[in-house]
Amino acid sequence: MKNISEYFGCLVFDDRVMKANLSAKVYQSLKKTIDEGAQLDISVANAVAAAMKDWAVANGATHYTHWFQPLTGITAEKHDSFISPSPDGGVIMEFSGKELIQGEPDASSFPSGGLRATFEARGYTAWDPTSYAFIKGKTLCIPTAFCSYGGEALDKKTPLLRSMEALNKQALRILHLFGNDDVKCVRTSVGPEQEYFLIDKEMYDKRPDLRFTGRTLFGAKPPKGQEMDDHYFGVIKPRVAAYMEELNEELWKLGILAKTEHNEVAPAQHELAPIYSTTNIATDHNQLTMEIMQKVAAKHGLVCLLHEKPFAGVNGSGKHNNWSMATDAGVNLLSPGETPYENAQFLLFLCAVIKAVDDYQDLLRLSVATAGNDHRLGANEAPPAVVSIFLGDELNAVLEAIENNTPYAGTQKTQMKLGVDVLPKFNRDTTDRNRTSPFAFTGNKFEFRMLGSSNSIACANIMLNSAVAESLKIYADRLEKAENFEDALHEMIRKTIKDHKHIIFNGNGYDDTWIEEATEKRGLLNYRTTPDCMPHLLDAKNVKMLTSHGVFSEAELKSRCDIMLENYCKTVVIEANTMVDMAKTEIAPAVDAYTMELAKTIAAKKAVDDTLTCNYESGLVKKLSKLTDRIAIKTEELENALVELHNAESIISEANMIRDVVLVKMGELRLACDEAETVTAKKYWPFPTYGDLLFSVR
Repeated sequence: MKNISEYFGCLVFDDRVMKANLSAKVYQSLKKTIDEGAQLDISVANAVAAAMKDWAVANGATHYTHWFQPLTGITAEKHDSFISPSPDGGVIMEFSGKELIQGEPDASSFPSGGLRATFEARGYTAWDPTSYAFIKGKTLCIPTAFCSYGGEALDKKTPLLRSMEALNKQALRILHLFGNDDVKCVRTSVGPEQEYFLIDKEMYDKRPDLRFTGRTLFGAKPPKGQEMDDHYFGVIKPRVAAYMEELNEELWKLGILAKTEHNEVAPAQHELAPIYSTTNIATDHNQLTMEIMQKVAAKHGLVCLLHEKPFAGVNGSGKHNNWSMATDAGVNLLSPGETPYENAQFLLFLCAVIKAVDDYQDLLRLSVATAGNDHRLGANEAPPAVVSIFLGDELNAVLEAIENNTPYAGTQKTQMKLGVDVLPKFNRDTTDRNRTSPFAFTGNKFEFRMLGSSNSIACANIMLNSAVAESLKIYADRLEKAENFEDALHEMIRKTIKDHKHIIFNGNGYDDTWIEEATEKRGLLNYRTTPDCMPHLLDAKNVKMLTSHGVFSEAELKSRCDIMLENYCKTVVIEANTMVDMAKTEIAPAVDAYTMELAKTIAAKKAVDDTLTCNYESGLVKKLSKLTDRIAIKTEELENALVELHNAESIISEANMIRDVVLVKMGELRLACDEAETVTAKKYWPFPTYGDLLFSVR
């Protein structure tokens, strides 16, 4: 039995390794760069590079790569060996500070959204010293940012780091106003819960839709799904348990704090949850986790599906983003304190989040928008597309008391004049969790539940960090000029509650009446699809906020809008083309072959006795013939809809055509094919069924 504490993080060039392999001077200089953002001297970089290379080689590495996160949604890497020629004709193992700090990959084929011309190939990767290097296989992976020759961000990490710095800057202003002058840094932390499906590899290989798109485009409902609720938290099957055991081991070697594993709601669905990490590290770890989940699955004859909705009619997969803020001393700013000022400070940061979520509902919604996630949001299995906040009854009562200047009926009746009277201390879990809320307070953090399972968590956290930074900036600007700090603080919190309480909802987010109330009475936004929300990235208020904090330039925002819409269009077009191919070359011929067998059976029976009715066979022949015709018609309609896309005048109009026409035609074709599956003999059906896929792993 392996001792976890001995091998945990053994493949990470972390603080323990740096202390052991760097001189005290170099180590302190590097820590100053990591903690305070100080510039790294080239001599220090050379020393770090040499130590990093020696450690990596000792652990079996032969190559290094600048590991980055382009706008493809996955990670990227180009491997270079450590070898350099020596004068005697041999080789030496070398790695310099220059190679550590900056790389030069070919950036021409990565999405840029018009930031660069086709002929412009050069891009740069820049070392992110705040994320530890690690070994994957025989390669030293160095986490980096990725930018164009002109300096524009071409990745998800650069804006994430910018957003973290923006929030840090504004949070420090607030904390210093409360007298916390010893605080040097405020960081956001995240714990992303990762949902996924495991299916048999042999089954997967027989499904073109899964191989090309990551989800099933056809599939009739099986006799049993998740109706019995017998999979959720159920006994983990031996094959899955073996997979989880190896997955944990591989993640722990990389210092990833995988903590919780269990069966999820749908058959074949599972969840992995880590312990919280600083947001940029959590982002790196989640990207690694998704990659390793799929690699380990292959070793067990399984396939790990990360699509948000791989199977119709059963629970889809999300990724709950548990977000909080903490000081460098480890003080959680979303945890109520024991003293009046701590209480006031907590309430101010809480109000900053409430204001941010309300003011920038659109940014939070579009940060999780993908073609896959559109199938999940609002489907009574995930939060609705309407953004709202759940606070719980007790905290809600506190805010109401402040707003109305009335006594709070808690453990003691207390007039809620902030900074004077004590907010009664309450426990983390003072109310039940609300699984239907998109943005729920859970005692000392917020759970942002709208993310899809395949999403990078970077996008959501960029928008969340930036929006909260803007709220804190507004507060700091006012409080720094206030003649009476306590009075100004109290009135500002009251105003925030009054102006933004319409975003707070503690009820059932799945209820249709809530959607009606949210949109018609409260004026909340309801962007149901990616084409509905993504163009709002370029709304004037959003551009102004994101550029003012230096998170994005206007050009970077325009490029990201185009890239996300283009990704949406390409995703659905690939799905539609796959449907056409499957319907024309496999489903229709299979149904037709079964129809012919039935017709031959009728003819054979009639040849024996022409008085035989053959009602069963005749009825099926008629039904299947009609279905074959319907499949052919719907396939042609879908093909025509795809051709019409070429006439789109812009990426926005193409996305709208896909939403309004292509997806409708895809749904109609699916209905015809799924009905045909229910009446076609199993031996003729060309693919594994839902029953096969969902219940084959034991």
